[in-house]
Amino acid sequence: MNSIIFQHHTVLSDVHMLLPNACHLMRRLNRVGQPVFLSKFEILCNGQKDASKDSTKESVKECEEKDNQEEDDQKDKKCKQEKHKEEEERNTPVVLDEDGDLDVTHRPTKNPDHSGRDLVNPVILCQSDPVWDPEEENTDDDDTVLKDVIRIEHTMATPLEDVGKQVWRGALLLADFIFSVPLMFKGATILELGAGTGLTSIIMATLAKTVYCTDVGEDLLNMCKKNVTLNKHLIEPTGGEVRVRRLDWLQKDFCTDADVEFSWTEEEIADIHNKTKFIIAADVCYDDDLTDGFFRTLYQLCSNFNHICQVFISIEKRMNFTLRHMDVSCEAYDHFRHCLFQLHDLVDGKCRFRVEEVSPDFPQCLMYERIEQLELWKVTVTPLRLDSDCD
Repeated sequence: MNSIIFQHHTVLSDVHMLLPNACHLMRRLNRVGQPVFLSKFEILCNGQKDASKDSTKESVKECEEKDNQEEDDQKDKKCKQEKHKEEEERNTPVVLDEDGDLDVTHRPTKNPDHSGRDLVNPVILCQSDPVWDPEEENTDDDDTVLKDVIRIEHTMATPLEDVGKQVWRGALLLADFIFSVPLMFKGATILELGAGTGLTSIIMATLAKTVYCTDVGEDLLNMCKKNVTLNKHLIEPTGGEVRVRRLDWLQKDFCTDADVEFSWTEEEIADIHNKTKFIIAADVCYDDDLTDGFFRTLYQLCSNFNHICQVFISIEKRMNFTLRHMDVSCEAYDHFRHCLFQLHDLVDGKCRFRVEEVSPDFPQCLMYERIEQLELWKVTVTPLRLDSDCD
């Protein structure tokens, strides 16, 4: 790629704007010229959760008070400077030139060559090499920090089609839920749809046996793969495994072409159909077409299961002002709810779907703002043949 193209219509996750005490370190440019950053998410132990919330609130309050004080000081200083300037102007004698005209003294201009500051010339060093060494991605100066820290590579301020490369609050909410019920997922086979950066799959792999981390796009899937490698210190001790695979909701079949990276084997497809106990998805329903594809894929998968499967879906209810309604609305969320309860009411002779909302009163183990617009939904899928066997 010869040049980097920046688009004006971009979106930025609140996680990257509001993540406290975080230093976003730019690592490189990805294959499409987007800056890739590395952020660390600390996993809080039980004794730290409430304390961390209180300390965060206190820190915010202290920062606000400090900012207010600094602002008042700046105002006082500016006021004194203006008064001093006015006094100087009043005391400055009027200067006339030879013809008797007012001689105006112009403010001196600053010479950038003698400003006393070094010139800064930002330089893009290089773009990422498609060939990368996994061992180089898992180095850190302080190994003790890594024990309770998840490291995630991500982008920021992307076009809408690339929002999967950012970390969103829905993924952190779902991760908190996973931490709150570890025995539920112990040793299970898990499928994540629309995994994005892979954060939730990585956390799930600390409990489950096998996690299929799926999404589309070679660049995004490579990012997932790197993030899995970055966090192998969390996954390997538990015996878990994350397999990054391509799963396009707009396609009916799994990609099994061995020449295509992140394709499926026949054994893996059989494993998905025979052993998947849980399907998870974090904040993937922000576009109506994608939402339709998501529920279509979910139905196709579950209708082939011979066992009960539970689906957990997190979503953030986003409010937007629309010219069509001339009011605040949440059309993407409304469409998600419509599709969700269509499943609940579906009668097709194959399986039964039961939809219920999960109360968000579980502990918070990751640092983010858990707003009231964050929701977690549970869908229980039961093959009708199992119902008939019970009768």
